[in-house]
Amino acid sequence: MDFSTLESWGYLAIAFFSFGGSLVIVATAAVFAYLGHIDLITALVVAAIANFLGDNFLFYLGKYQKKDIAKYLTKHKRKLAITRLLMRKYGAFAIFIQKFIYGVKTLIPIVMALSHYDFKKFIFFNFFASFIFVFTIGLSSYFFSDFIIRAFEYLKDKPYIAPLILVVIVGIIWQYLSKVERK
Repeated sequence: MDFSTLESWGYLAIAFFSFGGSLVIVATAAVFAYLGHIDLITALVVAAIANFLGDNFLFYLGKYQKKDIAKYLTKHKRKLAITRLLMRKYGAFAIFIQKFIYGVKTLIPIVMALSHYDFKKFIFFNFFASFIFVFTIGLSSYFFSDFIIRAFEYLKDKPYIAPLILVVIVGIIWQYLSKVERK
């Protein structure tokens, strides 16, 4: 196997970044699959398994390494409160929801562990949530790859538009999260 190509290192990169829950890498992998550089199903399965393992690792840390992670959680009291509310309101369904919410996706497994949620139940729900998350993002990106590629080509010709779009997207997310926090 030649380890100097995207095809070789791409799956390793997908696994590494999916372990941390990155939806950007899943979308990027789908676009690369659309371009024929990697296999779509293999990339999505690798991403789903790595995502599953990453959240199980976070749950493990919350359950068995409380003292070690407590110092990192003190800075995120507001996010922890939102996470607890999500868990109280949605229960096991929070495992599915958290995958799509940037900012709390890392905290849900930890908070569930701290609240003595059953590890076996978490593993069961997390398995399905990981595959649903990865395949939803991956297949959506794959089918919209042509649009994504054209958008990047357009932005390459007019680079001043990208920061404006980024500011608008961040502003919308900020407004939404502020509204959710106030509730």
